[in-house]
Amino acid sequence: MKIGIVGLPNVGKSTLFNSITKAGAECANYPFCTIEPNVGVVAVPDERIDNLAKMYKPQKVTKAVVEFVDIAGLVKGASKGEGLGNKFLSHIREVDAIVQVVRCFENQNVIHVDGNINPLRDIETINLELIFADLETLEKRLDRANKNLKADKKYQFEIDLIKKIKENLNNGIPVRALEFNEEESEIIKDMYLLTAKPIIYIANISEEQISNAENDEMVKQVKEYAKKEKAEVIPLCVKIEEELSGLEEQDKKEMLEALGLEESGLDKLIKKSYSLLGLISFLTAGEPEVRAWTIKKGTKAPQAAGKIHSDIERGFIKAEVVSYEDLIECGSMLSAKEKGLVRQEGKDYIMKDGDIVLFKFNV
Repeated sequence: MKIGIVGLPNVGKSTLFNSITKAGAECANYPFCTIEPNVGVVAVPDERIDNLAKMYKPQKVTKAVVEFVDIAGLVKGASKGEGLGNKFLSHIREVDAIVQVVRCFENQNVIHVDGNINPLRDIETINLELIFADLETLEKRLDRANKNLKADKKYQFEIDLIKKIKENLNNGIPVRALEFNEEESEIIKDMYLLTAKPIIYIANISEEQISNAENDEMVKQVKEYAKKEKAEVIPLCVKIEEELSGLEEQDKKEMLEALGLEESGLDKLIKKSYSLLGLISFLTAGEPEVRAWTIKKGTKAPQAAGKIHSDIERGFIKAEVVSYEDLIECGSMLSAKEKGLVRQEGKDYIMKDGDIVLFKFNV
């Protein structure tokens, strides 16, 4: 799963990415946490894995991961190739979701590219560039559909859909804010539209704003804007996140307590990014390894088994399943079996988040 981080200059985008990269560097199981200078891989915080590791004392622990891409080069006119515009837009096309960092703090020592702080203007600057790029994509697609219509009348459906999307984009409404039926959604997937990608807004606040972040006027503005396009908003002090990401676990815990926070904003962002795309984890547990496996909601047992190895999917017989909660309550797999809480599931079983599974197969 790839999440692209975007934002105007001096909004805290690079500082956030540095925090992510530092956090990622602590994940010993991922030797290439920083794959290249602009990509960071971070483990999804998951106390279930931590608790299973205490139970099984495995040789290896592997959590689910999120890949963050630092997308640089946005200026006004990016959709027309200004600055690093074309490169910027091509990088966004490759990600599954967008995190847009929006500056919501005043600081005379940090100059804003547009001279003053205005989070809504900043959001619209970026979103307009994405809209312009999508309009260009749709124009090309419309030309092609009109040509194909002469040979096949089915293209009329696509033409009507493109016109509907274009009308909304021209009114500043991104594709993610619109409702579509199943057939329309399939066609849109194939268009790779930038404004169709789910988005999280990071309202970057100062340390002084943390205690009252939810009532901060600029944060409220961002939330109101986000509501219109079904987007998430996380108020977060990027400067604090950078400090936290470099601390040992105990020191981090103490600093969070001192700030009156239950978890770091970075942990919150990673979890939200994971759920934003409709992803869940099933777990495998034993002495060799305790591991989280990422699948889409609605995945059936054989396809989940295929995440581990294609042979297991091909030779799938059944899945031995216990819920995480039941296993923890029982204290051991043996006790869970004695109480009848371990189920035998077949090919039509739809996996649930937190299922602990042993797949039976024969090839």
